[in-house]
Amino acid sequence: MQKITFLVVGKIKESFYREAVAEYAKRLSRFVKLEIKEIAEGVNLETEADELLRSAKGYVIALAVEGETLSSEKFAKKMQSLADAGKDVTFIIGSSCGLSPRVKELADYKLSFSPMTYPHQLMRVILAEQVYRAYMINAGSTYHK
Repeated sequence: MQKITFLVVGKIKESFYREAVAEYAKRLSRFVKLEIKEIAEGVNLETEADELLRSAKGYVIALAVEGETLSSEKFAKKMQSLADAGKDVTFIIGSSCGLSPRVKELADYKLSFSPMTYPHQLMRVILAEQVYRAYMINAGSTYHK
């Protein structure tokens, strides 16, 4: 079973965000082994980068505004091709200050959900839902309309 890791800076403070992520994690459990690894916010982006780069395994996707934007269908194809290749995937979500350029440079892929800025806690929910949607698309489910 493919392993997907959400490597994130900081903790979720609001319970409604935690509950939403937990719901998608439960739904995803039939497709993948999901791990959410939180690292502490550092004094600066470079301190965070050291821990992120130490912890990132497999195919690394950094969430970055300058990354490529994909439709849900294209994202599903990308996730399927990674699964077919037997690759585990680590998604990196930075702190409210963003990600170090070093993390972006060393990532295998940079993904953007929008040119807009989202709270990093909400981004976890959005990422979890989109990963779930990708697996549902690939399973031929009617979840994706």
